[in-house]
Amino acid sequence: MTNPHLTLDGHSLSAAQVSSLARGQAQPLLDAKARERVREARRIAERVTARRRVYGYTTGVGANRTATVPDDAVDAFGMRLLRSHSGGIGPVVPDEQTRAMLTVRLNQLLRGGTAIDVAVVDRIAEALTRGHLPTVHALGAIGTGDLSALGELGLTLAGELPWRGGSAPAPAPLTLTRWDALPLMSSGALTIGQSALAATDLGHLLDRVPLVAAMTLTALRGSTEPYATYVHDLRPHAGAQLLAARMRELLAAADWDSPLVQDPFGLRCLPQVHGAALDAWSALDQVLSVEINAAVENPLLNADAEDYHHHGGFHLARLGLALDQFRLGLLGTAELSTTRLGILLEPDFTGLPPFLAESEDGSSGLMITEYAAQSALAELRGAAQPVTLGHAVISRGVEEHASFASTGARRLLESVEHFGLVLACELVAAVRALRMRGLVPAGDGELRSFYEGAAERLNSSVADRNLTTDIHEAAALLAAS
Repeated sequence: MTNPHLTLDGHSLSAAQVSSLARGQAQPLLDAKARERVREARRIAERVTARRRVYGYTTGVGANRTATVPDDAVDAFGMRLLRSHSGGIGPVVPDEQTRAMLTVRLNQLLRGGTAIDVAVVDRIAEALTRGHLPTVHALGAIGTGDLSALGELGLTLAGELPWRGGSAPAPAPLTLTRWDALPLMSSGALTIGQSALAATDLGHLLDRVPLVAAMTLTALRGSTEPYATYVHDLRPHAGAQLLAARMRELLAAADWDSPLVQDPFGLRCLPQVHGAALDAWSALDQVLSVEINAAVENPLLNADAEDYHHHGGFHLARLGLALDQFRLGLLGTAELSTTRLGILLEPDFTGLPPFLAESEDGSSGLMITEYAAQSALAELRGAAQPVTLGHAVISRGVEEHASFASTGARRLLESVEHFGLVLACELVAAVRALRMRGLVPAGDGELRSFYEGAAERLNSSVADRNLTTDIHEAAALLAAS
């Protein structure tokens, strides 16, 4: 079966679609009008640079911005820029992240804000379609453009670095000039692509949280009052309202009276804490929708005015802040999951043996899951440290601020697995508690179906045993679409 095509036009690509293209679930199709926009931009740029100085075309870059590129050096200047800026270090970026970078950069270029040759756009699309990838190193950006990663892409397009992967012959080398070099590198495409992948995966896991929490609440016979419409109408935060509505839907058939006046925070404050994470995810998704479709190149060509604007649109301050906010919100949601896990292992709440063990004879049951969950939570806590607290002054002092959004994106990618494992520990305990109490979610809706699917996949034995497989199986179930 052929994967569907997604049209790239520089205006309408979403983070979820970037993920689909990066994972080979769809193929790129270039919008004809957008492609022609790129071609026309080159002709306009040639007229503009004939009458005025333009950064990176007729001058050097960074601290060399005042240096004029001599006429006899113009032809070689583009490749010199790519070679000098391609010094990425550290591990090689994984394939799907590299494909995400290609997807984002391709879509941005179709916006028509540069003088780049349309052949470069075509070649990136060809590589993405046929599975050819440049070798890109992870470290080399500070949130003001992924210069080294995109420089490595440029040298690969020019044939100075080899393509890897792909089943068809590698793309033929292109002759890249000053018109192509700086425009290609002037973007945070790798950072944006990585953020899109992580946001897509975590958005799915965030949607699983109410299901797991509702199973825990069912096992504990907890209160549904914290999710009442009245409560959230009087404090109408969007994420809290969304979470409360989802819980009301999942628990619509609840047929018990809660034994407690009110539950612990892990259940009672779920709308407030997880709602904040949902709001942070939404804010990140909105930022990504702008960045994926933005013309960010410096200088930026204004085709209508036939002129260039020198600016700082490549700076990822807003993305860096959105990433910081989301990682912090994610941490809060994970912390509540560990508290619910602790409640499930406590006989005072369940009436079952400690740690949901087989019997009260010293058996440890699910005790180790608390250690495992707290270990994964510690990783999330480390990843949640705000990267925007960083600062850098570089290039002889003329570039005196950085967002470090590139670091924030990597931290968010690392958080995907750890967050899923925290939630998986709670899921294992919730399923066991329901089994041991002889309970199933009331009704025949989504919660019942989710429980039955989990119960079918998770080992029903309550004997002391190795639990690694159980937790990893639960994590796979949560990650599945």
